[in-house]
Amino acid sequence: MNRVKYLNRDNAFFFTRLQYDSGDWDVDQRMPSNVLNSLVEYTTLKVDTEENIIPLSSDKIFECPFCYMAGHKLVQFSKKERENFKAYVENGGFVFSDDCNHDIDGLYAKSFESQMAAIFGNDALKKLPNNHPIYRSFFEFEDGPPTTSQELNGWGDDLVHDYLKAIEIDGRIAVLYSNKDYGCEWDYDFRNKRWYKIDNTRFSVNIVMYALTS
Repeated sequence: MNRVKYLNRDNAFFFTRLQYDSGDWDVDQRMPSNVLNSLVEYTTLKVDTEENIIPLSSDKIFECPFCYMAGHKLVQFSKKERENFKAYVENGGFVFSDDCNHDIDGLYAKSFESQMAAIFGNDALKKLPNNHPIYRSFFEFEDGPPTTSQELNGWGDDLVHDYLKAIEIDGRIAVLYSNKDYGCEWDYDFRNKRWYKIDNTRFSVNIVMYALTS
């Protein structure tokens, strides 16, 4: 099925955070404005700079081109949330899920992966090869996903994750899943980017541009 690229009434891209009933969905609250700033700074994409928050149980999710979900705690979808998640990604939607615990054995990681297995099958969520097109969709990341300071500082499970995971449908990523805690990595006022030798939000541009063009 061809992906429908929904935009808002002004024909602009908008960033949607998914609100789910379990867990703590409202984390890394400065991250969306930082990502949106990067899209404005690096691309010609017309951007709505306000974060859009939509309950996963709402049918408004089907109007969104890109959805983000994150947290530290339990992910346990209700029946309606599960139905919407499945229908959304199978009909061309894109979800980026980020584990704020940046580990593989924490509650968010285990419960989110369990939800994906229940919806799409045990083998649906697979390691993404580091030569995947998402690492070249705008900026070039030759070594795959960039590391985060949380990993390098030894927090979480004391591992640097050298891969992301994904569920692919019809040859495209429909669900991108990270144990790397990008949300916290990008959770700062975008005006402070000038202090970074290399802008660490560049990979967010790749994720959004891949979602819109694949």
